[in-house]
Amino acid sequence: MRVHHFDAVMVQMRPGQLRNITNTRQIAELLTGPWPAKRRGVPYAAVVKACMDHHEGRTSVDDVRKAFIAAAKDADIFVREGLFLG
Repeated sequence: MRVHHFDAVMVQMRPGQLRNITNTRQIAELLTGPWPAKRRGVPYAAVVKACMDHHEGRTSVDDVRKAFIAAAKDADIFVREGLFLG
C-alpha cells in the first residue's frame, strides 16, 4: 500500500489516548484494528472504499481524509483537525 500524507487529524480512540493521523496507512490500521465493531456502518464502508479507490488512483488523499473524518464522527470518536502537540 502506498502511503500518502495529509493535514493531521487528531482522534481519541480511548479515554486519554489522543493520536495524530497523518497518512493513509494510519487510517487503514485504525479501520482494521481498534475501530469500534458496532460502529462499522455506511460511513465506515465509505472510508474503506475511499482508501481502496485512492490506492487504485481513483480518488484523492483529501477525499480519503474527509471520509475518515465523517466515519469517525459517525462512530462517536472524538475528532479534531490539526496536530495534537501534548
